[in-house]
Amino acid sequence: QVQLVESGGGLVQPGGSLRLSCAPSTTAFSFSYMGWSRQPPEQTRDLVASITARGKTDYAESVKGRFTISRDNADSTIYLQMNSLKPEDTGVYYCNAVTPWGQAYWGQGTQVTVSS
Repeated sequence: QVQLVESGGGLVQPGGSLRLSCAPSTTAFSFSYMGWSRQPPEQTRDLVASITARGKTDYAESVKGRFTISRDNADSTIYLQMNSLKPEDTGVYYCNAVTPWGQAYWGQGTQVTVSS
């Protein structure tokens, strides 16, 4: 089993920045796909950004140009750099990872609040 440990959430003013991290509890697993999803209050969880083992990235339209996902292939830690944050970016951010054989894992979530 592997756990995904997220960190970096918090309270930030509109226009500010935050960097989220997601680190697997073991390097014994490899992941073909990793991503970040967010769940605003009383809404569904939606994909924000993803990255493959080869470095191909994909973003939701609402965050393109503001968020950047990156990955350290040495230990499969992924990061989400969030700039120019807006109140609508508020939510619980979840990390997820999928192994080459299709097994999926989710982190516990980290709260991001954008408010003045």
